Amino acid sequence: MSDKPLRLLLGFDYGTKQIGVAVGQVITGQARELCVLKAQNGVPDWNRVEALIKEWQPDAVVVGLPLNMDGTPSEMSARAEKFARRLNGRFNLPAYTHDERLTTFEAKGQRLREGQSGGYRERPVDAIAAALVLQGWLEENCPG
Repeated sequence: MSDKPLRLLLGFDYGTKQIGVAVGQVITGQARELCVLKAQNGVPDWNRVEALIKEWQPDAVVVGLPLNMDGTPSEMSARAEKFARRLNGRFNLPAYTHDERLTTFEAKGQRLREGQSGGYRERPVDAIAAALVLQGWLEENCPG
């Protein structure tokens, strides 16, 4: 980690069509979903990403790393890592990756438990998955 203390982070659940975004605070150790960005073959509207960075002014970003169930890199792992490097390069922010196995599955289950099976627009799965990725990173790297 960098020398600068981390306070606020943005988390990303990278996908080729959609990228979920979440925000988290180190002090509380909590993360929550923000929004979903549309992507064209994994490329987001960088102006929307920049607007989020300017609005939230995070100290770092965390990108979900889609590993296979046995822990080996998946086809999407390299693309997610490239996305993390691009965030780092464009916005000069520390970029971390975090194992995202089962976060989308867990996010869908969370929505079902909350009775939101049809409420995708209110709480999109990709944004919930981003919050779960960020929550996991916070628990692992910033234990309270």
